[in-house]
Amino acid sequence: MLNALPRRNPLRAPGPVLALLVLVLLPTMVACQSSSFDGLIQGSKSASPTDSRPVVSGPRTPPPPTYAVNPVPRPAPPPLTQVDPPQPAEPETTVVSGADDGSIRVALLLPLTGPNGPVGKALLNAAQMALFSFADEKFRLLTHDTRGTPEGAAEAAQLAVGDGAQLILGPLLSSSVQGAAPVARAAGVRVIAFSSDRSVAGDGVFTLGFLPRAQVDRVIGFARGRGVQRFAALAPDNPYGRTVLDAFRAAVIGAGGEIARVELYNPDAADFSAVVRDMADYEFRRATLLEQRKELEGKEDEVSKAALARLETLQTMGDLPYDALLVADGGKRLQAVAALLPFYDIDPKKVRMLGTGQWDEPGIGAEPALVGGWYAAPPPGPRAAFEKEYSDTYGDMPPRLATIAYDATALAAVLAQLPGPDRFTSDLIANANGFAGRDGIFRFLPGGTSERGLAVLQVRQRDAVVIDRAPATFQALSN
Repeated sequence: MLNALPRRNPLRAPGPVLALLVLVLLPTMVACQSSSFDGLIQGSKSASPTDSRPVVSGPRTPPPPTYAVNPVPRPAPPPLTQVDPPQPAEPETTVVSGADDGSIRVALLLPLTGPNGPVGKALLNAAQMALFSFADEKFRLLTHDTRGTPEGAAEAAQLAVGDGAQLILGPLLSSSVQGAAPVARAAGVRVIAFSSDRSVAGDGVFTLGFLPRAQVDRVIGFARGRGVQRFAALAPDNPYGRTVLDAFRAAVIGAGGEIARVELYNPDAADFSAVVRDMADYEFRRATLLEQRKELEGKEDEVSKAALARLETLQTMGDLPYDALLVADGGKRLQAVAALLPFYDIDPKKVRMLGTGQWDEPGIGAEPALVGGWYAAPPPGPRAAFEKEYSDTYGDMPPRLATIAYDATALAAVLAQLPGPDRFTSDLIANANGFAGRDGIFRFLPGGTSERGLAVLQVRQRDAVVIDRAPATFQALSN
């Protein structure tokens, strides 16, 4: 296991149990080395305004060793190469050295400019954190800006291949992956993309993004195991929502449950009242209540009076045809939809709320209707350590996707230390035993999509707590 860095390193994980990355089964792997630095990743020294190349620096003293599975002793490596983030005015930057210098080159394709520039730069920060913790002196990370467009991604991939990249990490957007993939395939270079669109995977392209299908399978399976039989779903009418609904139907049927109702809504709508009213059968249930009240109002016996008094406190009458409702959205839309659920008498005390990975955000319990709900997501422990590490280094919290760039870079750096010329083959990348990273265990399937070990969490008022742990190995997941 790759242990945490020593305390003096600002990129150190908080304890040895929270390993930065573990290759579960690579018995020939050499022992990896970590490095310690006097300053932060983007420390006091920065690139000169007239120099388009990133600053390269490293530690002055040999770092202490950390270990992989079945470690092979080796001396401490020379100082680690550092790649600083590119300046916004110079989006395409690389570590420049001769093609015959014996280096192992990996390209990182990110949207460093354009609308997704802030996210791209945060992913670059995360990649640098992994670089300093795992890479040896031969590893070179080549950074290229995709500009968030398919054309920009294709150009970035061409530059990466021309620079001798043996593996490409990224791009982030599915359209950018589609732009870069033909270039990489023509050169025989594998791609570990950050997209969550499974349609871009395959033929040398692997996707490390969080796939909705896995999240839906996990939470539906957990709910069925807790006795939930009848399911409903509410999702935005967009590619993500339709993907979730396809997964929902397959998961419920596969788990032996019943699909009671499915509703789509316009994600651009200003008001979601109409679709929630339909989901609640509100008109029918309201009419049933009013009719029952009318029948009781003319009766004078005590039983009728007591029944009428009880009905006065109700908004509708009659149970809903489902035991659990999957709300497949996040952010402000989720809050807006969730606020309407009790208003139209979808009672969270009677109907279990279920969610996808989009629920995995701080403050999810601020909406009372979601408190008690279940959703599937990576285990929060390793990610919490990463977030603290990132915040201590860069001064702000990373976006949710930053762990993907970290894990991909760490994986590339560790694979780069394998002996022999073929370090980034599909067989090595798609190791069936998988890897353990900042979002728990993951592995790539032969078709190029990723599989993760997910936990089930329950929403509380101030946070979410794990109620069903993520598996520690894929053997446990298959049992």
